[in-house]
Amino acid sequence: MLFLDRTRTVTPSPITEAHNWLDQRSGSRPLIDLSQAAPGYAPPAAVIDRVKAVADDPTGGFYCPTAGLPELKSVFANELSRDYQTSISPEQILPTGGCNQAFCVASSTLAAPGDEVILAVPYYFNHDMWLKLDGVKVRYLKSDSGTGLPDIEHAQALLSERSRAIVLVSPGNPTGTTLPAELLGEFYDLAVEHNLTLILDETYRNFRPTNDRPHSLYDDPSWRDHAVFLHSFSKDLAIPGYRVGAIVGGEAFLIEAMKLLDCVQISPPRIGQEAVVAGLTQSGDWRPKQAARILENLTRFRDVMASAPGGFRLISSGAFFGWVHHPFSDLASSEVVRRLVLEHDVLAIPGTAFTPTDQAMLRFSFANLEPEQFPVLAQRLQEMA
Repeated sequence: MLFLDRTRTVTPSPITEAHNWLDQRSGSRPLIDLSQAAPGYAPPAAVIDRVKAVADDPTGGFYCPTAGLPELKSVFANELSRDYQTSISPEQILPTGGCNQAFCVASSTLAAPGDEVILAVPYYFNHDMWLKLDGVKVRYLKSDSGTGLPDIEHAQALLSERSRAIVLVSPGNPTGTTLPAELLGEFYDLAVEHNLTLILDETYRNFRPTNDRPHSLYDDPSWRDHAVFLHSFSKDLAIPGYRVGAIVGGEAFLIEAMKLLDCVQISPPRIGQEAVVAGLTQSGDWRPKQAARILENLTRFRDVMASAPGGFRLISSGAFFGWVHHPFSDLASSEVVRRLVLEHDVLAIPGTAFTPTDQAMLRFSFANLEPEQFPVLAQRLQEMA
């Protein structure tokens, strides 16, 4: 059987690789799992009740419209309009099978094989994987050495006649960094100037340390022609297995995107969309409570990393993530991760999943740790010194 080079040369998910090392553990200490950002807690009761009701409904397994459940689109449009102090209509929302699918559909609507997409480094690994699988050339956007934020001047230098989109994530995965609204505005202006599309992944928007609106890009009426926003309900409602995300875009863009979605999945599963409706309408106290708990974990994580235990130095953090520089210049980051899990019972993700070269970085996802585990984490990192 013959396979395409563009699939054979793409590295599989780093989470799968990291978890494969667990089978080799021989220690008896409990594992500190920093590998994945999936919530470790149950969804709100209203979501569980809605899922049960849909499962009992004879029509609960019927197809949904490709454009998504009208109730979900309406409820989410109202929430976005409130949070961004703007007016989003249900017709500007397309539910998808998770935010990963939202990105795949959006990027494939905009870029053909041979086209170029600018991807800020460090990137979310599935974005890089999909663009390569789709035959799109990835142009890597470096960070400013002083601020650690995507470098707008470098983005300008990367542009070519084949450029189609710029991809940013805020708050970032793996860095946790929330991009300033002013910087997002600069990238949007660059997209408008060169007739590109800014794709902004806002999966972790509700895990920022502020209730201020994330940006003002909707204030420009032409956003429909130059911006696409990606959202996820997985973390916000603790339902990653139900696979529901959404694209927010102009009506003309969504007409094209729906053609792809119709071929890939027809529509996200009805039961997942119903779960989101319940979560958005009936868990008003639950959602901010969980976000506050994650923020408390962020504070604990920063506190234990302040002394750089074992030489592991925190570079940036936020949302669910810490972006950490390891001290072993003679070891590949994947080898550091292997030793951490086998010898010190700590599971992380190598930074090479998020960067085109090895920059001696690791991603820690601390969201599911219990308070007493944070000092233990510091002790185990110190063991490796």
